[in-house]
Amino acid sequence: MNSLLAELTAAGRRPKETALRSLRETGKKGVGCFPIYVPEEIIHAAGLLPIGLWGGQTEFKQADKYLQSFCCSIMRANVELGIKGVYKDLAAVIITAYCDTLRAVLNNWPAAVPGLKAIPMVYPQNRLEPAALEYMLEKFRTLQKELESISGIEATPDRLADSLALYEKYRAGMREFTQLARSHPLTVDVRLRHNVVKAAYYMDKAVYTEKLLALNQWLASLPEEKGGIPVIVTGLLAEPESFLALFAENGLFFAGDDLAQESRQFRVAARPDGSPLERIARRFLDLRGCTFFCDPLKTRGELLIQMARDTGAQGIVVCMYKFCDPEEFDYPVYKEEIEAAGLPLLYLEIEQRMDGVEQLRTRIQSFAETLRS
Repeated sequence: MNSLLAELTAAGRRPKETALRSLRETGKKGVGCFPIYVPEEIIHAAGLLPIGLWGGQTEFKQADKYLQSFCCSIMRANVELGIKGVYKDLAAVIITAYCDTLRAVLNNWPAAVPGLKAIPMVYPQNRLEPAALEYMLEKFRTLQKELESISGIEATPDRLADSLALYEKYRAGMREFTQLARSHPLTVDVRLRHNVVKAAYYMDKAVYTEKLLALNQWLASLPEEKGGIPVIVTGLLAEPESFLALFAENGLFFAGDDLAQESRQFRVAARPDGSPLERIARRFLDLRGCTFFCDPLKTRGELLIQMARDTGAQGIVVCMYKFCDPEEFDYPVYKEEIEAAGLPLLYLEIEQRMDGVEQLRTRIQSFAETLRS
């Protein structure tokens, strides 16, 4: 089981290698999925392999022809890697449109990466209106036809139902894993936790879920561990690993997370009623507290406070990705609510590629000392 934990951790640390191996082993064509949310069940039902595209450690040499330097580093990295041919083994990419930067990527992709088809995916922002479901179903049917034309396989209702069942099993397993990681912070530190979660973006979900459930069963058999200071982390994502290492060296572990790359992907289950496509659509409509979907009730602060209370977390850490406008707009609202609740709050501005972490080390160390006292 230690070797299984090491295997999943290595899969998350080496995305390209893991993705190429998955493509080879499954014999499927790959479809790249831009952040934040993509209906992977439809991709899977069409006989294709969804691959997460979350940027990476790369120098920006050509992407700046198409994106300004003040754009999100994840999107700049995706464009740079596309130009360099890193995505040449993919049949297409699905690009969402939550913000101005993503819309710029979608508009410039044909010129930046000619030959790699880009499929737009636009979600309704006003998801509380009844028309939102019909809009999503229309968009999903259009996406389904695009994917079927790539694979030559029809995503029938039965295939969609099977794919949804697999993904619901995967999401339930992920929710269980994050709970087990909280009760075993020594066996699964923040770096291992992150990479196990991240590995799912580059593996076939059936293979990954089988390994994850075996890992969960092993962790559940171990006695609970005491050690470290529990915190809640929120933001777009928490990378690179040198950044996560700062938490480990200061004795902090994640009692829970509200990261777009992690728990926001699987914390909401699909409703039991309706057709497979309706259930997939409604799951997105049921998401709350995410800055990338319009949330007029501004529930994120309440969600973070309740998460801290439920898990016994002693503080909340904000991982603010530089130039991520949606995340920055939300921050003043939930900051005030968290401070009013008396919870310590640490704000950290990060980028995917960071040459040094010394300033962050000092701030995290000071925060840890404050929590201990």
